[in-house]
This record gives sequence, C-alpha cells and structure tokens, in this order.
Amino acid sequence: MLIMGVDDSGRGPIIGPMILAGVLIDKKSEEFLKKQGVKDSKQVLHPKRMQLARIIKELAVHYFIVKAYPEEIDGMIKKGTNLNTLEAMKCAEVINELNNKKDKITVVVDCPSTNRSAWKNTLSTFIDNEENLKILCEHKADVNHVVVSAASILAKVAREEEVEELKKKYGNFGSGYPADPLTKKFLEEHGERLKNSGIFRRSWQTWKRLYPEKDQATLRGF
Repeated sequence: MLIMGVDDSGRGPIIGPMILAGVLIDKKSEEFLKKQGVKDSKQVLHPKRMQLARIIKELAVHYFIVKAYPEEIDGMIKKGTNLNTLEAMKCAEVINELNNKKDKITVVVDCPSTNRSAWKNTLSTFIDNEENLKILCEHKADVNHVVVSAASILAKVAREEEVEELKKKYGNFGSGYPADPLTKKFLEEHGERLKNSGIFRRSWQTWKRLYPEKDQATLRGF
C-alpha cells in the first residue's frame, strides 16, 4: 500500500515563495522515517532538517515540489482567487504528479482552511483522477502523520533555500514574515526601491499599508 503526504511552507510571508511538497512512500517506510526523527518541520532544527530531507528523498517512491512566487500569488488574488484556492491548485498539481493511477494510494493533506470539507471539494476539482485515491484533509496532519511530516520537511528546506538565495542578492530581511522586526525594517528601507523585483507579495495588507496605490492615496485625500 502506498501513502502520500502533502504540506506547504511559506503561506504567510510577505517575501518569497509559497512551497508545496508531496512525498509518496510505501507503508512500511513510515516507521523507518519515524525512527530517523521525521516529524513536523517546525519541531526540527535546520541542520537536522537538511539531513532528514536527504533521507526522505532517497527513501521515497517519488517526491515532488511546486512553488508559487509572489507575482503568481498577487496575480491570482487580483483575479479573485484567494490563497486557499491557489493552494488547492498547487496541492492538486503535486497529487497529479505523484499519482501513478494504478496503485491504491491514501493521500493525507495538511488542510490550510478552517472548513475542511469545502476545501477538499475545491481540491477535488483540480485533481485529474481520483479513482485510485483516498484523500484525507486534516488539520495538524503534519504533526499526526509521518508522511505529511516528511512533506513538511521537504517544503521547509526548499523554502529556506529560496530565502537564502534572495538574501544573497538583496540582503538580510529576516524570516520574510510581516511580524518579524527585520522584515519590517527591510520593507520600510528597501520596499520602494525593490517593489518591482518580484520578491514581495504586494497583495498583502502589510505592503498596502506601507505603499498604498496612488489612486487609493488620492481618494483618501478628499
């Protein structure tokens, strides 16, 4: 029996991409990964995550990583597609890639929405073939299922690699999350100069408060 886990990293930051990773393994590999220390990526330090990511990739039947960069996120939001729907689209992309369409596969997804059933229905609309799939959308799946923990580690490591490359190019902006003082400082000092660099999610309220569009600013002046 095969099991698949899917999880994200970087939903909330204002800088850098959102990453989704999927891991497909056979059932017996779960216990091995657990013994190696695979658990939710937030509970594992960076050096250990790097080590575990290598083990996961070697052991997996298949794994797949997709990325949504700020320009795509902003573009979808501008068209009226919210982040939950975009994540469902990216999650389906992972599932479609990992689904061999012949084996029975249990798919466990860490659900980003408070409404699990509605989000699962949205996800289903983007999946090519569900005949051989049993899909479970759960909260805290990255904590409760080793295969989803494995996916969370791959997603987190991929996000960290992207962030490091951005820092080499643009300087230290901290974690990229709006509440991070380093990120706030970077936005205030470099946001205007780098606004067209593609690193910022300009649809985020944090950005709009700092850099309101000219027509909005004009309207507020009346």
